[in-house]
Amino acid sequence: MLKPTLEEFKEKSKQGNLIPVYKEILADLDTPVSAYMKISGGEYSFLFESVEGGEKWARYCFLGCDPKIIISLKGNKVTVENNGHTETREITDGSPMTGLKDILAEYEPVEVAGLPRFSGGAVGFIGYDMVRSFEELPQDTEDDLNVPDARFIITDNLLIFDNVAQTIKIVSNVHVKNDDAVEAYHQAAKNIAVIENKLRADLPAAVHDEGVDNSEKQTRIESNFEKEQYKDAVQRIKEYILEGDAIQVVLAQRLKFNISKDPFTIYRALRTINPSPYMYYLKFGDIRVVGSSPEILVRLEGDKIEVRPIAGTRKRGQSEEEDQALEKDLLSDEKELAEHIMLVDLGRNDVGRVAETSSVVVNEQFIIERYSHVMHIVSNVRGRLKDGLDSYDVLAATFPAGTLSGAPKIRAMEIIEELEPTRRGLYGGAVGYISFSGNMDTAIAIRTLLIKEDTAYLGVGAGVVADSVPENEFEETMSKGRALLKAIELAEKGLVR
Repeated sequence: MLKPTLEEFKEKSKQGNLIPVYKEILADLDTPVSAYMKISGGEYSFLFESVEGGEKWARYCFLGCDPKIIISLKGNKVTVENNGHTETREITDGSPMTGLKDILAEYEPVEVAGLPRFSGGAVGFIGYDMVRSFEELPQDTEDDLNVPDARFIITDNLLIFDNVAQTIKIVSNVHVKNDDAVEAYHQAAKNIAVIENKLRADLPAAVHDEGVDNSEKQTRIESNFEKEQYKDAVQRIKEYILEGDAIQVVLAQRLKFNISKDPFTIYRALRTINPSPYMYYLKFGDIRVVGSSPEILVRLEGDKIEVRPIAGTRKRGQSEEEDQALEKDLLSDEKELAEHIMLVDLGRNDVGRVAETSSVVVNEQFIIERYSHVMHIVSNVRGRLKDGLDSYDVLAATFPAGTLSGAPKIRAMEIIEELEPTRRGLYGGAVGYISFSGNMDTAIAIRTLLIKEDTAYLGVGAGVVADSVPENEFEETMSKGRALLKAIELAEKGLVR
């Protein structure tokens, strides 16, 4: 049975021009992974999953494919592909993100009961270098990868898995024009039926070829930083800190290696090795994004803004007793606590730029969250959005995260520009969605692979402070990449542990 009914749909079409229609089916024969493999035959698709607190599957996950609109941003240019027609224009005043904002502004969504906070909108990524459209920064660093600063797709159709109810909602977002409500409703029913038939089909034959062991073909890891060069850059940052330029700077290197397996096989390996609050796979034309980020960049639901800084890390113990001892050690480490407090203050400042002043609060502080390989200190900052502002203002105020740049943020980014040999690309940016209704949920793009053809790129960084040891900071960057490298190794072995 479709919801809303045709009669309800006709009434809702008087309230706006975008109405979701959905059908709910049982999910006992499919998983998000199997469903994605059945419906994602085109050039553009996505899968979002989540594990809360590192240990429990979140209620909803989302997947979609075959978008009608693709928006790519590079520098001050916005390229829009819409039903086979491509148009590029320059933004001479303001951020190129206004190109995305203008497109979403054409929709007047109407709420339909029974759907979660996201049931359609723009899904995609924003690279770290998008910050240049929000802040004045030098342009010195080489852009060797030449990937878009941001790319989003707008999908009419998506699947919403409900892990509690064990159901799938097949959603078709209907853009009603003029007086075509009845025709539009029937088209939505056809779209839903097509997707339902795909779900009832067998898995693609290619799935059965993934057991081949190609691990011997894996090439060595390269970096855009030689080890001594990285350590010298850490030392230079320490000098800047002593001179009063900064308190902390996050210095990153980019690892590069070849892969022979399909990127989605790597995602399947990663979700078992390192389940995280934000897990995502984006198939975006010539780009694949594979990630398991532990950290929110910013979330906006209605007028509620939320950021959740993570700083302070210990490895997981071999037992509950060892875990508790490591937690106690972490929470008594003055250096880790000082860094965490600094980043919480930075988060409060960012939220305060777009929130009602009296509304900004730290509602959770010094919480330990456990993940598969590590545990982190986490705090939560909330605020209430000022009247007249929206998700784009929130994004501009909070991007990039202080945990990926440093403090003070602008000076830290200037030092990053000076010392890192190439532009960061996706690393330190964001992956997520902006819904038709204006809600937004974005993860920081860490523990994330950017894949072009058969080459994977992985950004890994360390927060440098006054008493940092260069060798230790280099080793920290390498340890942060281990879950991704292990996932690639597992994929290359044919998903055999």
